[in-house]
This record gives sequence, structure tokens and C-alpha cells, in this order.
Amino acid sequence: ALGASAAAFGAGNPWQTIERAGETGCADGSPYRFHVRVADPSRLLVFFNGGGACWNAATCDPAGRPTYRVHTGEGSGNDPREYGGAFDLDNPENPFREWSQVFVSYCSGDVHLGDATARYPGPDGDVVIRHAGRANAEAALAEAYAFFPEPAEVVVAGGSAGALASPVYAAVLAEHYPEARITQLGGGGAGYRLPPPTVLWESWGVIPALPAVLDTAGVSSDSLRITDLHRLAAAAAPGIRFHSYDNAYDAVQEQFLALLGHPAELLPGLDANLDDLHADLPYLRSYVAGGEFHTLLRYDELYTRRTAGVRAVDWVASVIDPARDAANVHCSCDGECRGP
Repeated sequence: ALGASAAAFGAGNPWQTIERAGETGCADGSPYRFHVRVADPSRLLVFFNGGGACWNAATCDPAGRPTYRVHTGEGSGNDPREYGGAFDLDNPENPFREWSQVFVSYCSGDVHLGDATARYPGPDGDVVIRHAGRANAEAALAEAYAFFPEPAEVVVAGGSAGALASPVYAAVLAEHYPEARITQLGGGGAGYRLPPPTVLWESWGVIPALPAVLDTAGVSSDSLRITDLHRLAAAAAPGIRFHSYDNAYDAVQEQFLALLGHPAELLPGLDANLDDLHADLPYLRSYVAGGEFHTLLRYDELYTRRTAGVRAVDWVASVIDPARDAANVHCSCDGECRGP
């Protein structure tokens, strides 16, 4: 069944843009906007958009060369109408073509998890940024709850920065929809083989803002690794089925590893992270493709990528099918991992 909020939505206008005030907002001070598509109310895709991150004046200043999306307006990369992949509503191969969708825009530089106003000293004065990712995400989720009160299947997906947050919000949605089948799917975020990124957690105010569904006793900015977000989510909601898609030499993940002071080729750290997560999580399936491409669901790479004989779109279809168990797919060692 649809909630009352969906009554005004018609088939002729598949995407609605929603703006919410309150504690929400973007790094450049502009309003926060996200998008909702009403289709089959029993199947819901909640997608957390990507778009970089920032943690100092050089990377955060909206007037400089920021390494993240700073607003949600026109040209920001925060409109699902501009994407292909899972958002191409005309493609009969699209596994999400008939699904209702909530597109959680991203403009806070904090992987959707922050709650802090940070002051970053710069050569031309301080750069003051509101990291409101947590409030923005909660506003979008509140709308999802109003539109779709009883979905049977919920996919919580994300690309890049959104991939990092997706396990956390999968646990949040699992708590809200206790009768639903919850599937998490991250794209382009599993390769960060790092010590705890303390400066990020503290700059963004992440630890005190983590959702109450997670058991954060003993968790600190000095101890929380990025991959631990999966572990906290799995402990909070053991029924979540976790999935990870990455390209072996993803150029964007390698760029951010370098910016964070840990330059490395991605594949060794990616494989090590996945090995650890496969050992720790009750259910995790992964797909490692070749080449330097970044993420999957927003792009037609979803339809063109084939790895070890398995098309990415077929793998995603198996991920979201309650009757199927997705395979673990990995590019071969004969050059496929270095491929396009």
C-alpha cells in the first residue's frame, strides 16, 4: 500500500523533487533536495548518492576546488533523471524499472553521516562548512516512511560516498521495516584499506551522530575503521544481506587513498577488505570487475560490464531476487583485472 503522501503522484511525472528545511542543508548554504519515484509500493530502492568527501580547507571550500558535491541544484549530479543504469526507466533490462525509489542526494562532504559545523583554517581565512549528512539522510528516510509504509523488499544501495553509508542505513531501515527483506548493495567503496580515519570522523562529528540502532559502546574515532560500518550494521540487523561491487583499480578510490595519505593500487587492499568481511559477516556477496571504472548503479556500465562470464546486470538481478543467492564474482588473474 502507498502512504497518503503518494496520492498526488502520477505516472506522467515519475520523479518528484522534495525540499526539506530544519537541520538539513548543503555545504554551500543552499537548501537540501532529494527525489522520490512512486511505482510498486512493495519494492523500494533507497539509493545514497556519491560525490566525494572533504576534511580541510583545500578540499572543502565551495569557492575553490572542492572534492565533493556542494549543492543539490541543477548541474550538481544529484538528479536521478540525469543518470542511466538503475535510473533508466525506459530500459527493459533495468532490474529496478518497476520499483519505487528514493534518491538520497549528497552535498555535505561527510559520506551521509556527519553532524557538525567545522572550521577549517585556510590561507585566505577559515572555511566554515556545515556537515549535515545525517540530518539530510534522515529527512529523505522520513519521506520514504511516509510514502511507503509497508514494503516487502527494500534495497539500500549507494555509490562511492553513498556506498560507505549504505550499511548503516540498511540497519536503520531494517529497524523501521522489521517485516521487510533488507538487501544492501554498495558500489565503489570497499577498497579503503586504512587505519581508522580519525580526522574524518572528528571533523564530521560522526561518532555521536551514529544511529541508535547500532551498538557503539567502545566505538571511538580512534578505533572505527571504514569497514567496521558493515560489522556494526550486521550486529544490529543480522538479517541484512550485504553486497559489494568494485572495480579492481577504481581510479577514484585510488585518488582518495592518496589524498588521505595512503597511496596504493586498489586491488590488494580491496581483496584484503573483502576477505575480512566475508569471514566476519553472516552473508556477503561481492563482484570485483576489472579496470578503473567507479561505481555501478548510476551508469550504463550496469548493462555493459561482464566479469568472469557474468554480466553485472544479471548479478544485480540475482542480488535483489528473494529466490536466488548471488554468486561471488572476481576478475581473473590473466589480465582481466587490468582490463577496461
